[in-house]
Amino acid sequence: MGILDFLGLGKNKPTTNNTSAAKEMNMFCYQCEQAANGGCTKIGVCGKQPDVAALQDLLVYGLKGIAFWANEARKNGKKDTEIDRFMIEGLFTTVTNVDFDAEAIAKILRKAGTILNKAKTLAGPVSGAVPAAAQWQPAADTAGLVAQGEAHGVKSDPIDADVKSVQEILIYGMKGYAAYADHCLILGRESDEIYAFTHKALAATLDKSLGLMDFVNLAMECGRINLVTMELLNKAHTDAYGHPVPTPVQLGTKAGKAILVTGHDLKMLEELLKQTEGKGINIYTHGEMLPAHGYPGLKKYPHLVGNFGGAWQDQAKEFVNFPGAIIFNTNCIQRPADSYKDRLFTWGLVQWPDVKHVDGWDFSAVINKALECPGFPEAPGKEILTGFGHNAVLGVADKVIGAVKGGQIRHFFLVGGCDGAKSGRNYYTEFAEKAPKDTVILTLACGKYRFNKLDLGDIGGIPRLLDVGQCNDAYSAIQIAVALANAFECDVNELPLSLVLSWYEQKAVAILLTLLHLGIKNIKIGPSLPAFITPNVLNFLVENFNIGPITTAEQDLKQILG
Repeated sequence: MGILDFLGLGKNKPTTNNTSAAKEMNMFCYQCEQAANGGCTKIGVCGKQPDVAALQDLLVYGLKGIAFWANEARKNGKKDTEIDRFMIEGLFTTVTNVDFDAEAIAKILRKAGTILNKAKTLAGPVSGAVPAAAQWQPAADTAGLVAQGEAHGVKSDPIDADVKSVQEILIYGMKGYAAYADHCLILGRESDEIYAFTHKALAATLDKSLGLMDFVNLAMECGRINLVTMELLNKAHTDAYGHPVPTPVQLGTKAGKAILVTGHDLKMLEELLKQTEGKGINIYTHGEMLPAHGYPGLKKYPHLVGNFGGAWQDQAKEFVNFPGAIIFNTNCIQRPADSYKDRLFTWGLVQWPDVKHVDGWDFSAVINKALECPGFPEAPGKEILTGFGHNAVLGVADKVIGAVKGGQIRHFFLVGGCDGAKSGRNYYTEFAEKAPKDTVILTLACGKYRFNKLDLGDIGGIPRLLDVGQCNDAYSAIQIAVALANAFECDVNELPLSLVLSWYEQKAVAILLTLLHLGIKNIKIGPSLPAFITPNVLNFLVENFNIGPITTAEQDLKQILG
């Protein structure tokens, strides 16, 4: 069975395109790890149709135009909150597996035209040439927008291949931190530093006078801005819900009606928990919502009962067996099967054609659907641990440091990132299984599902597997590494710590840029290298950071541990 068949997108499956011409259209997208043959050209492996791809390309083009004017306005001390926030929401909309609804994106594009005009008025007259993107206006209908998007695709700008490669890395890194910034906005937190860089960097992609190293420097700065964003989100989460604490999470089921929450957004989960109190409905997490169980402000709800299923790519085979309502609150949606589509809801920026979308904070439709469904019987299962954020780990830092100095802990591995359906990801399971018993594995993001059900034991009471949290909790992993480096009075690169990362989409790009910004070297990445990185750019990363692809678990462990 091919990958398209696995995702329910084989040639005999009905399409989900929203324009009649979509079947004849071509596309090009290589922003995710599973891009087919170096770039999807007929249909995205993710399920993205050519019309949606064109609309997303056009949205990025329009955001560049807005950024030009907003950046000019900021040179004169002028800024606008609506413009700033729209940039973040627009970038997040184009992240892999977020919005597959052509009409929904078309609506955003029409707003983009209004925002561009507002930014132009705010900036006033400017000296020098005005790039074409800054003069863009949306077409009158969706078909016209699709046509505009086809003219402004990834390959439509004939520039030097290496410059283009670094530009794409920069843009994908910005898309990644936009996801985190959107979560911050939902929790009432924002940063003008993030907004200012977003305008400056996107505007820079329109400046033909800039060269390769200009964009390399912007990409490194993007890594710094992602760190700022992750720190802001960490503060928002811990202020709202407390610091995560080590918590066992039930993988079995509890008798009663059920709602499954998948995605990343904790505020949406909190509101759903409030609205389901006393209704006989149990709430389960899925995918990157698993770490929610570690937050005191969320785990206090007794009807947050467990975690169902694994990572995002397993939803098609798992959701059919969930006897309740299911709601997505951020990216990672894939084409829903008819067997559960009537029980599926989306919220926030994530949308799929013909799937019910919840606007705002009223989840009564989701609750009512859950009450109509049969729910689960009582069936307790295995428990796994989550909640090992930096506050929890550093709380026992003396014990960890003592175990290292005493020789009980030889090495730390950070093994995590995005999971996916593409072959080769069994490497991460094998790596965890074969890591020596005197080593500790930190993990985060949905890549943890490759091994988080394994019983790896402990070292003097310290679990060998520490689930740090979501992908944005790379911030916590960084804080742990910095604290250990301070304790041992050494550089982070001198620690007995190795990073073995898996990537899928643009948030992983943002996190990688943060690690490079911090000067962290010797990172291994897989299961394959990004198609948007040219040989020269890869050589730059190897020479400056010794970044390299994974090989086999045995070879990499031998090379790391000697």
